[in-house]
Amino acid sequence: MAAADIIDGDYRPSEDETFMNERQREYFRRKLHAWKDDIRKEARETLATLQTESENHPDIADRASSETDRAIELRARDRQRKLIAKIDAALTRLDEGTYGYCEETGEPISLKRLDARPIATLSIEAQERHEKREKVYRDD
Repeated sequence: MAAADIIDGDYRPSEDETFMNERQREYFRRKLHAWKDDIRKEARETLATLQTESENHPDIADRASSETDRAIELRARDRQRKLIAKIDAALTRLDEGTYGYCEETGEPISLKRLDARPIATLSIEAQERHEKREKVYRDD
C-alpha cells in the first residue's frame, strides 16, 4: 500500500496509536506540504500585487502610504520565507525519523501541539522553560 493511501481526509492522529506511526507521519507530511504551498501561493499573489502597484503616486502622502504598505508586505514575506525554512526542516526530521520528538528531552511532543504547530521542535514544558530563560536574560 502506498503511503498516500494510508490516510483519508477524515483522519486525525490519536493518542491511542503508536506515536509517529506511518499514518501519523503521512498526515503531518501532507499538513506541512499544504502549509508550504499556501505560503508560496500568497507570496506569488503579493509579488503580483507589488508589481501592479508600483506606479508613481503624484501625491506625497499617497506615495508614503504606498511605501509603508510595501515595507510591511516585504517584512511579512521575509517572515514567511523563514517559516518555509522551518517547514523544510520539519520535513527533513520526518524523513530522518526524529519528527515529533522534543529536541531538548527526546520525549514525544503532544499530537495536539504538533497539529496546532507542526513545526514545533520542543514539548510544551521545554518551550516554557526556554521562554522563561529568555525572559530572565532579556530582563537583565
